[in-house]
Amino acid sequence: MSLLKRLGAAFVFCMLCSAAGFAQSLKGTVTDSLDKAISFASINLKNNGNLIIAYTSSDDKGNYTLQIPADANKSGLVIEVSCVGFSRQAKPVTDAAATYNFKLAHSVNQLKAVTVKDNNPRLRVHGDTTDYKVSDFSSPQDRVIGDVIKKLPGIDVAKDGKISYNGKAISNLYIGGDNLLDDKYNIATSSIPKGVVDKVQVMENHQPVKMLKDKVVSEDVALNLTIKKDAKLQLVGQETVGAGLPDKYYADLNAMMFKDKYKAINYLKANNTGNDVAYDLVSHNLSSYLSRLDNDKPNTVLSLGTAGDPDLPRNRYLFNQAGILNLNNLVNLKNDVQVKANISYLHDSQKQNYTRFSEYYLPTDTIRYAEVQNNRRRPDILHTQLSANVNRDKYYLTNNFIADYSRNTGYSALTTNGTPVNQIFRDNLMDLSNEFNLMKTSKSNKILEFYSYLNRSTEPENRVIDPGLNPDIFNNGLAYKQLTQTVDIPTWFTNNYISYKVPGNYLTQSYKAGFSLQSQDLQSALNVTQADNSVNLLSDSAVNNLSWQRRKAYAEAGFDIPGNKLKMSITLPLNLQQISYNDNYYKLDKDLTRLYFNPRVSLKYQTGVENYISAGYNFRNDIGNIQDVYNGYILKNYRSLYANNADLTERKTQNAMLGFNYRKAITLFFFGVNASYSHINANNIASSILTDNIQQRIVLPYNNNVDSWTGSGNVSKYIFGLRTTVSAGVSVQTTKLNQIQNNIILPYNTISTTFSAGADTKVSSTVNFSYKANYDETTSKSPAVAGASKFQRLIQQASVNYNPLNTLFFSIAADHYYTHQQQANDLKYIFADASMKYKFDKLKLDLELSAQNLFNTKTYSALYLSANTFTSSSYTIPGRFLLAKVMFNL
Repeated sequence: MSLLKRLGAAFVFCMLCSAAGFAQSLKGTVTDSLDKAISFASINLKNNGNLIIAYTSSDDKGNYTLQIPADANKSGLVIEVSCVGFSRQAKPVTDAAATYNFKLAHSVNQLKAVTVKDNNPRLRVHGDTTDYKVSDFSSPQDRVIGDVIKKLPGIDVAKDGKISYNGKAISNLYIGGDNLLDDKYNIATSSIPKGVVDKVQVMENHQPVKMLKDKVVSEDVALNLTIKKDAKLQLVGQETVGAGLPDKYYADLNAMMFKDKYKAINYLKANNTGNDVAYDLVSHNLSSYLSRLDNDKPNTVLSLGTAGDPDLPRNRYLFNQAGILNLNNLVNLKNDVQVKANISYLHDSQKQNYTRFSEYYLPTDTIRYAEVQNNRRRPDILHTQLSANVNRDKYYLTNNFIADYSRNTGYSALTTNGTPVNQIFRDNLMDLSNEFNLMKTSKSNKILEFYSYLNRSTEPENRVIDPGLNPDIFNNGLAYKQLTQTVDIPTWFTNNYISYKVPGNYLTQSYKAGFSLQSQDLQSALNVTQADNSVNLLSDSAVNNLSWQRRKAYAEAGFDIPGNKLKMSITLPLNLQQISYNDNYYKLDKDLTRLYFNPRVSLKYQTGVENYISAGYNFRNDIGNIQDVYNGYILKNYRSLYANNADLTERKTQNAMLGFNYRKAITLFFFGVNASYSHINANNIASSILTDNIQQRIVLPYNNNVDSWTGSGNVSKYIFGLRTTVSAGVSVQTTKLNQIQNNIILPYNTISTTFSAGADTKVSSTVNFSYKANYDETTSKSPAVAGASKFQRLIQQASVNYNPLNTLFFSIAADHYYTHQQQANDLKYIFADASMKYKFDKLKLDLELSAQNLFNTKTYSALYLSANTFTSSSYTIPGRFLLAKVMFNL
C-alpha cells in the first residue's frame, strides 16, 4: 500500500512540474500618460526572429496576461504593445516572473490616401429619376450638350432634334429645374456648351404641378440639365464667326446665364451654309398640346404644289440666307413666382430647283405628270410668349400669352407636262392666344381648378398663276391672262372649364365641367383675268362664303391610382356638340347635334424595380371641320381642284396599345417593346378624278374604314469592355385603306418595315467612332391592281474623330444612301465632310476649317411610294464648299 502511495505522489509531482512548465506567463498593465487604463490594446510576444508566437489584448482596466508557449525559446523574447491613437512600445523579456507595465504616449497617425479609379460610366437611379454624368459620355470633339445627349444609352435623337427615352418622346427639357423653353428644346441642345452641364437627368412619371404630385398619374418623361456650380456664377457664351468659299458666311453669337434666380439663352444666328435656324423654333409636342386644348386650328389651304423636301439632312440640300434673333429669359421671384419671356424673329430666303416625275397606277390606266420647278421662298416669322407661373404645394397659377405673326412669300417658275407656268403665293398668318390656369387646395385638402383659353387667328392666302393654265379646263378653251385663288378662314375659339379633385391615399377623384365655342368663316374665290384685264369668277361654283359654329358642353369624371406598383388613370368624358354651318350662295344650311362618350384608360404596372408593363385604350368620336363641307371649288395647287359633296365627316377611332420596358441601370442596358392597333370608321370617302392635266377631288357619302397595326422594339447597351454604346430597333406597320380614283374603288394594304442599328465607341483616349444604319422597306398592293409595288432604302452614317494633341482635332464623316424600287434604277449616293480644329489655349479661342460635300455632288434623286402613287424627284443641291470658323468663349 505504501508503494502505491509513493508511486501516486511521484505522478502528481511530475504533473505539477509539467503544468508549471506550461503555465508560465507574463503580466502587466497598459495605461496612457495620465495613468488612465487603455483597453483593447494589442499585446504581441515576438521571438528573436521577430515572429509573433503569442498575443492577447488588454481588458477594460488595462490589465493583460500573456502565456509563453512551453516549447518557445526563452531567450530574445520581446513584448510589443500598440493601440490606435498611441505610439507603439516594446520591452525585452528578461524575467518571466517580472511584471511588464506600459505607459503609451498619444500620437496622431494620418491614414494614407487611397484612390479608387473606375473610368466606366455609371448611372445613378433615385426614385423615378435617372442621372447620366456628362463627363462619362462626352468626347473632346463635342461642343454643345446636344452632341452628348445623342450618345447616352437609352436615349434617341431624331433628325429634327426630338428626344426619346427608351422609345417614348420626352414632354419637356428643363434647365436647372426651370422650364425656360417649353418644348422648343432644340434651342438648348444646340446652344448650351457641354462643359457647363454636370448631369442629364431623366424624370419618368413626371408631374410638373407640385400640388398634383403623387395624386394625379402622369405618363410624361422629361429631361433636366443640372448646371455646374461655377457655371451658375458667370455669363456663359460660345461665339462663332466664319467665312468660306464660294461666298459663304456663318455667325452664332450667344449669351447665356444659368443662375438659380435668373436663366437666359439669348443669341443671334446668321448663315448661308444650309444650317436651318428654323429648327430652333420647332415645338415638338404641338399636336398633343392642341389636342388637349381641343383647338382644331385651320390648316393652310393653298400651296405651290412643290415636291417637298428630299429625305436628306437639311444642311445637305438647303439653299438659304437665314438670320434669327432669339431671346429667352426667365426670372425666379420670391415665393415660387416665376416670369419669363420668349421672343424670336426669323428671316430667310430659300430657293429650290427640282424635277419630278409622278405615276398613279390604276386598273385600266396609268396617269403621269412631269414637272420642272424653280422655287423661291421668303418667310418672316415673329413669335412672342409672355408667361407667369406660381407653383407651390397648395397653390398653382399660370398664364401664357402668345402672339405669332408670319409673312411668307413664294415664287415658282414651273413647267408641267411641257407647259410653262409662273406662280406667286402670299400667305400671312396672325395668331393670338391666352391660356390661364388656376388651382388651389382647400382647407379640407380638396383641389379646385379654373381654366380658360382664348384664341384668335386669321390667315389670308393669295396665289396667282400665269399665263393662262389649261384654258380648256379653266376658260372654255379660250386663252386668258391669269388665275387668282384667294382663301381666308378667320377663327375665334375659346375653351373654359372648372374641375374639382378629391385626393385620397389610394385614389384621386377628378370631376370637370366646361364648354368650348368655335366660330369660323371660310371665304374663297377663284377668279380668271382675261386677256383684256377684265376679272370674272371661274364659274358659279368657284366661290365660298361659309359660316361655321361649333358649340360644345362637356363633363368628365377621372380616377387616378398613383400607386408605387400600379399606376392607373381612367377618364370618362361626355360631351354634347352642336354644329351649324351655312352658305346662302349654295342654299346650304345644316345643323348637327351629337352626344359623345369618349372613354380612355391607361395603366402602368411595375413588374420590378426597373421594369414595367404599360397598356392603354381609348375610344374617340370626332366631327370634321369647316374644310370638310365647303361646296365651291378651291384650286389648292396648280393641278388640284377640290370641293365637297357630302355631309360633315364623322369618325369613330379606337386605339389600343401594350408595351414592356426594361432597364438595368447598373449595366446600362435598356430594352422596350410596344404594340398598337388603330381602327378608324368614317362616314365619307374622298373620290378623285385624275387626268394628265388636273386632279379633281370631291367627298362622297360612303362608309370608310382604315385599320393600322404597329409593332416596335428597341434596345440600347453600353459595353464596358469596348467603351461602346450599341443600339438597335425594329418597327413594322401595316395599314389597310380604301381609295376611289376615276370611279374605281381601290383597297390597299401598305406594309412598312424599319430596322435601325448604331454604335458609338471610344476606341482610345484620342479616337472615337460612331456608326448608324437605317433600313426601310415599303410594300403596297391591291387586289384591284396587278402586282405589288416595293420600295427599299438603306441609309448609313459614320464618323471618326481623332485628337492627337489636346489642342488639335480632326474629324471625318460620311453618309451613304441606297434606294431600290422596281420601277426605276437603283440610286446610290455618298457624301463626305471633314474638319480640323486647333485650340489656342492662351488666347482662349478655337480655329476650325471644314469642308462639306467633298465629292461635290450637285444633284440628288429620291423615290417615294404611297399606295398606288410612285414619285421620282431630282433636286439640285449645294456642291462642295469650305468654311473657316473662329470660336471663342465669353
